[in-house]
Amino acid sequence: EPAPQAVPASDLPAKVCEVALNTGPDSSSGLATAGFRTAKYLPHEWHRSNSRLFHEAFTGCEEAEQGRAEAKELAKHAAANAQRAQQDSTAALSRRLQDIHFRKAELQKEIEDLDAETSLLAAQKLRLERALDATEVPYAIATDNLQCRERRQPPDLVSDEVERELLKEAELIRNIQELLKRTLMQAGNQIRLNRDHKEVCETDWSDKIEAFNTDDKCGRYSNQSTNIQFHAGSVKFEESASTPETWAKFSRDNICRAEREKLASTNLRALIDNILHDVSEDLRMQCAVVNEAFAKHCEELDDTKHKLEHHLEKILKEIGEQEANIAALKQAIKDKEAPMKVAQTRLYDRSFRPNVELCRDEAQFRSISEVEGLTESIESLKKKLLESEQSLRNLEDTRMNLEKEIAVKTNSIFIARQKCMAHRTRYPVVLKLAGYQ
Repeated sequence: EPAPQAVPASDLPAKVCEVALNTGPDSSSGLATAGFRTAKYLPHEWHRSNSRLFHEAFTGCEEAEQGRAEAKELAKHAAANAQRAQQDSTAALSRRLQDIHFRKAELQKEIEDLDAETSLLAAQKLRLERALDATEVPYAIATDNLQCRERRQPPDLVSDEVERELLKEAELIRNIQELLKRTLMQAGNQIRLNRDHKEVCETDWSDKIEAFNTDDKCGRYSNQSTNIQFHAGSVKFEESASTPETWAKFSRDNICRAEREKLASTNLRALIDNILHDVSEDLRMQCAVVNEAFAKHCEELDDTKHKLEHHLEKILKEIGEQEANIAALKQAIKDKEAPMKVAQTRLYDRSFRPNVELCRDEAQFRSISEVEGLTESIESLKKKLLESEQSLRNLEDTRMNLEKEIAVKTNSIFIARQKCMAHRTRYPVVLKLAGYQ
C-alpha cells in the first residue's frame, strides 16, 4: 500500500482548522497537546483518502490493463498489417518477375531470331560476292572473243550476228555486275542494321537480367534474413524512373523495330535469291545464244570454205585444160606455118612464069584462096589464143582469190573454233554463277 499523503490545510473543516490554528501559548489546553494535534487528520478524512487512493489504483489498473490490451491488439494488428504488406510486396515482386521474365524471353527470342537472320543474310551476301567474282570469267571470255574476232581478215571482218550477241553479252555482264554491287551494298547495310538492333535488344535483355536478379533477390528477403538493414533515404521515386507503361512500351518498341528489320532482311534474302537465280539464268541463256551463233557461223564458214575449195578444184582443172588449150592453139598456129609457106612459095614461084604463061588460072586462084584461108585461120587462132591466154590469166586470178579466201575462211574458222569457242568452254556453270561455289 502506498503511504498516505498529508491533506492540505485548506481541505480541513473550518472549525477544526480554527482550533488547530488558534492553539497558542495563551490556551491552557493547547499547551499540553500541542505536539500531538498539529497536522493530524480526522478518521473519515483518512478513510476518504484511502478510498480515493484505492479508486485511483483501481482506475490505474483498469487503464493499464485496457492499455495493454489495446497495445497487444495494436501490435497484433501492426504485425498482421506488416505481414500482409510484406506478402503483398512479395506477390507484387513475383508478378513483376513474371513480367520481366516474359519480356526477357521475348527479347531473347528476338535476339536469337535476329542473329539467325543475320547469319542467313551474311550467307546470301557471301553468295553475292561469289557470284560477282564469277562474272569476271564470262566478261573476260566475251571481251577476249571480241578482241580475237578483230583479227579476222577482210572480207570476214564483218559485224555479224555473233558480234552483236557478244556485245549484248558483255553489256549484260556489266549490268549484272552493277546490280550485284548495289545489292551487296544493300545487304551490308541491312546486316549493320540487324546487328545494331540486336545490340539494342541485347542491352535491354541484359538490363532485364539484372533487374530480374535484383527483384528475385528482393523477393527472397524475409524477416529472418541476415543481410537486411535500414536505408533511410530509400523511400523515394527517382526522377528518371519509368512507369510500367513506358517500361513495357520501351521493350515493345525495341521488339517491333527488330521485327521490322528482320522482315526487311527476310525480304532482302528472297530478293537476293531471285536476283541470283535470274542472273545465272540470263547469263547461261546468253551464253547459249552466243554459242549457237558461233556454231551457226562456223557451219557457214565450213560450208563456204568447202564451196570455195570445190570451186578451186574446178578452177585448177579448168586452168589445166586452158593451158592445154593454149598449147594446142599455139601448136595449131605453128602447124599453119608450113602450109602457108607452101602456098606462098607456090605463088611466089609462079609469079616468075614467062610471058603469056603468067596466067590467072584456076591454080592461081586456088593458091591465093588457100593463102587467104590460111591467113584468116591463123588470125582466128591468134585471136582465140589471146582470148584463151586472157581467160587463163583470169582463171589464175580467180585461183589466187579463191586460195586467199580459203585462207581467210581457215583463219576465221580457227579464230571461231580454237580461240573463241574453245575459250567459252571455261564459262562458269549455273551453280557458280548463282554464288553456290
